[in-house]
Amino acid sequence: MTNSCKVAVGQLQIGNFVRLPIAWKDHPFIFNSFKIKQQTQIELIKNLGIEFVYVRPERSDTQPLSSLEAKQQKPQIIDSNLEQITGELNQQKTKSIDEQQSLRRHLQKTEKHFIRNVAMMRNLTSKLRNRPLEAVNEAKELIHGVCNQLLTDDKLVLHLMADAKSDEGIYYHSLNVAVLSMLIAKELGWNRKEIELVGMGALFHDIGKLKVPTQLLRKTTPFTHSEQIYFNQHPAMGAEIIKLADNFPQEALPIILNHHEYLDGSGTPKGLLEKDLDKLSQLVCAINTYDNLCHSDRSKKARTPYSALGYLYKNYQSQLNQQVINRLVKMLGVYPPGSVVELSSGQFAMVMSVNLSKILLPRVLVYDPSVPKEQAPIVDLASEGLTIVRCLPLAALPEKVLKYLNPREKISYFFGAEK
Repeated sequence: MTNSCKVAVGQLQIGNFVRLPIAWKDHPFIFNSFKIKQQTQIELIKNLGIEFVYVRPERSDTQPLSSLEAKQQKPQIIDSNLEQITGELNQQKTKSIDEQQSLRRHLQKTEKHFIRNVAMMRNLTSKLRNRPLEAVNEAKELIHGVCNQLLTDDKLVLHLMADAKSDEGIYYHSLNVAVLSMLIAKELGWNRKEIELVGMGALFHDIGKLKVPTQLLRKTTPFTHSEQIYFNQHPAMGAEIIKLADNFPQEALPIILNHHEYLDGSGTPKGLLEKDLDKLSQLVCAINTYDNLCHSDRSKKARTPYSALGYLYKNYQSQLNQQVINRLVKMLGVYPPGSVVELSSGQFAMVMSVNLSKILLPRVLVYDPSVPKEQAPIVDLASEGLTIVRCLPLAALPEKVLKYLNPREKISYFFGAEK
């Protein structure tokens, strides 16, 4: 990767990608790094009283002027209202800071709600063997609460949540599959009863893994043939556990049994065909497959959500319900939360939230090395007038950007109402 070079402000041109060598609070721009789009920006930089900036040639549309060209350049007509423009930019910056803080608070509130639901999931799972009826009643309450919010909030925002702790992956995964499945069921126009049934089945879909030896679940190398056959029985084991609770809705039981069954008969454990699979099972199987693609296991590395969606769309045409996949692609947007992107400003960012009514303009966490990463700006692309140029594979990111943005190893989503 090309390094930035020190350039005198008199050598700047429109199209240069610059980094200002002063504190963020000491200039009127939203970011310390940006691509110069108009002459006024150059004049404002000159007005800061600095002699040089850093230019990134590989992210610039044009190269800076040579010192000779700079000397020969005709004087630019300086806008007499520079002071007024600076004042307006400072006002915009203050407004942007307020919005960022509000977005951050909104994200933290959603994250607390999500963590509380994970804790409920952990508790009810531990109760399942000794107090199954109580566990199922608690699960019904959890799912009912999620459904209430889904059906009463018009403007839902899907947020990226913090990484799961290594020993809590099953709870995060189960809750994630439940939330996404319920969202899709709502998007497909299903009624409340169906949405709650799909939530209950999805919440308990992997409960059979409680009967699988821990050393097998934690194995980092591919399963042997016999281990794979044993592992493939976890849906049936899950159904056995859940049958201890006669208050578990029977219509949701096939979800637990069939969440690895594909429409073409290539799934496990029974190799059922589409005609044998109800619509609830087909939906959860599709969402479970997507979520598994976003997580690493013995045989593969985790994909970014963007890559996982593309892979699902291309490679599971005959195995998964395409109505569900199409709706998932439409709901998560072209840039699902967790995707790493390049902005029209030339900066790197990670998608944090998608407003389900404005999927092309998500909220993003922007890489800005002049700000500590815990204070990294979270901006609403719609209000900042920025767009996404492209999604990036993690391998394309410089190490320091990767460390700063810290893309999630385990993708979890939860939703909140538009603030």
